[in-house]
Amino acid sequence: MERFPAIRFLLVAVCFLGAVGAAGAAPLETARWRHHAQNVRIVRDNWGIAHVYGKSDADTVFGGIYAQAEDDFGRIERNYLVGLGVLAQAEGEGAVYLDLRERLFIDPNDLRRRYRGSPAWLKHLMRAWADGLNYFLSKHPAVKPRVIRHFEPWMALSFTEGSIGGDIETVDLDALEKFYAARSRPKPRAAELAAQRIPAEPLPGGSNGFAIAPSRSASGHALLWINPHTSYYFRSELQMVSDEGLNVYGAVTWGQFFVYQGFNTRNGWMHTSYGGDAIDEYAETIVQRPDGPYYRYGTTLRKLRIARIVIAFKRGGGLGFRRFTVYRSHHGPIVRSQAGRWISVKLLEDPVPALEQSYLRTKTSDYASFRKIQDMRTDTSNNTVYADADGTIAYFHGNFIPRRDPQFDFTHPVDGSNPATEWHGPHALEDTITLLNPGNGWIQNTNNWPFSAAGADSPKREDYPAYMWIRGENPRGVHAVEVLRNIHDVTLDSLIAAGYDSHLTAFEVLLPPLFEDYDRLPADDPRRAALNEPIATLRSWNRRTSADSIATALAIFWGQALLDRDRGAAREAGQPAYDHLVEHLTAAGRIEGLLAAIARLQGDFGRWQIPWGDINRYQRLTDDIPPSFDDQKPSLPVGFAPSAWGALASFDSARPRKTKKIYVSVGNSFVAAVEFGPIVHAKAIMSGGASGDVTSPHFTDQADLFVQGRFRDVYLTQEEVAAHAERSYHP
Repeated sequence: MERFPAIRFLLVAVCFLGAVGAAGAAPLETARWRHHAQNVRIVRDNWGIAHVYGKSDADTVFGGIYAQAEDDFGRIERNYLVGLGVLAQAEGEGAVYLDLRERLFIDPNDLRRRYRGSPAWLKHLMRAWADGLNYFLSKHPAVKPRVIRHFEPWMALSFTEGSIGGDIETVDLDALEKFYAARSRPKPRAAELAAQRIPAEPLPGGSNGFAIAPSRSASGHALLWINPHTSYYFRSELQMVSDEGLNVYGAVTWGQFFVYQGFNTRNGWMHTSYGGDAIDEYAETIVQRPDGPYYRYGTTLRKLRIARIVIAFKRGGGLGFRRFTVYRSHHGPIVRSQAGRWISVKLLEDPVPALEQSYLRTKTSDYASFRKIQDMRTDTSNNTVYADADGTIAYFHGNFIPRRDPQFDFTHPVDGSNPATEWHGPHALEDTITLLNPGNGWIQNTNNWPFSAAGADSPKREDYPAYMWIRGENPRGVHAVEVLRNIHDVTLDSLIAAGYDSHLTAFEVLLPPLFEDYDRLPADDPRRAALNEPIATLRSWNRRTSADSIATALAIFWGQALLDRDRGAAREAGQPAYDHLVEHLTAAGRIEGLLAAIARLQGDFGRWQIPWGDINRYQRLTDDIPPSFDDQKPSLPVGFAPSAWGALASFDSARPRKTKKIYVSVGNSFVAAVEFGPIVHAKAIMSGGASGDVTSPHFTDQADLFVQGRFRDVYLTQEEVAAHAERSYHP
């Protein structure tokens, strides 16, 4: 694919998105709208959740995106502003480099071309998707898009995989800015841009997926635990049903037309991030010549492909523009420099098959059909935990994993001039790390390595190249094995209890050395007296989190103080923060960390003896991204804890925080327990409510249940939905 011709201008004009359709919809378009709307019925249940029924899949896609737009059009548009690289048109110059990063990989003209070459059935769905959004805007003139006033079908190809952080987001934004700012005209105003920089949403604390075999269940049917950890309100909860066989329920990332985490009447899937390595960096050796830069490859020189990208940004009542000359080798775009070499990034850029796989997954009916879709191998960032009505449980560690020469360390930039470092196509699915019906009767993944996924029946590390797994074990993985190895006669309720088990396994590792350090302090050391009561509190703690626990608050503030002190060293070492902490923490660091935690608690709350639930709170005031919080306004106590300490039910917050209390904004979001069989039964909970409208009764109607880990029944059959219907209507 020739993405970068020798010189090409990629200019976002006054608004290449908004100019389309400004004069109103064409008659053919409005006719499609009416046809779809007549063929769709949306039923809102008593939680405000939309159940969408259409004659065709396209009708249901139309109705599903219309219902999403009713709930939160702003989040839909923002996802596509990010995906298309035009966020700065809405949010100002601080988002310029976010857009530039996206535009290094996403070219609207290329997406249009790919759309034209898509299979007819997929084009039909993409057109219905755009129609649903445009119809919504036509029916709701009070809703004012910030940029995209008319959606085009090809835009769906900019966002084909529903994970919270896609592959492009792995490119370091600061390093990208440093590289291209030095080469841009006009030169950036560094201090002003830093102040305007758009803050990223909180990173996910991880996700958990469990599959329980019939041998371990009370009913003799398989069960699935769906527990993604994302920033709150990142996804919609939705049911999509059509007369063409679609009948799927679960979490839909705002603006997409497929269920990302969920289940149908026959099977279900839970995605966790960090599977096999699917992204690589290449160190290119640059040679400057009179006609431009070249890079070494083998015994020859190749000319870098050059493009000029113009990023438009909101400035006052109009737009400003930043112009960039960007570079690309055959590996991928140049994103930074390191030790005198330019670093390019190689990742899969094939959005049509990726969107096909994401949608077709929802229409599978058994393991064979699900595995066939997995064999498309376009999912670049997910592991998958699977269960179905036949009693099958399975696990796929990653999906698209390129074949490489294992003599090279692909966790660091490899030599781009050496042809031996090239990819050699994707690994066949049967060569990747998978599990099918392990004898132990359960499967788990917590974004950890796959070598504890099924206890003693797990895959063996020595059987696979290192690039097939990019994360090691973590405290949640230890916790999941601890909970699942003794689980029997599992029901939906006991599965929920397992997923909310309160043990914080990390402190089983971290606290014993602290106690030894304290015991070794000299009798006349003033720290001994200062820490006597806090150490006694931690010694008597059962390592379980709860809202009324003083020890939980003390331990978590201590752990966070340790992470804050060690974060820079962990980043330098390229090691996960917790792993580096365990390996490199000193006695002095542990003691000083506890003193710092006590000082922080006393400074913020007047005493260190404060229950965790008095600090750790749930609050939803607005639908802003990122959210805003206020210590003076009502909030709810939360007894759960951050996933870093082994909490399976993850409740975490953005950092650095601007309030004294901690307001959870990332972690458990949509959570579901599903039992398969002749009839599917499920329970679920959503972070706060289904609607982003602060005036809606469904803005926070699930909040009390959410913070207690209490689940509601999921309505799946039309009879159940009708019995709990709040309203029923055509779009």
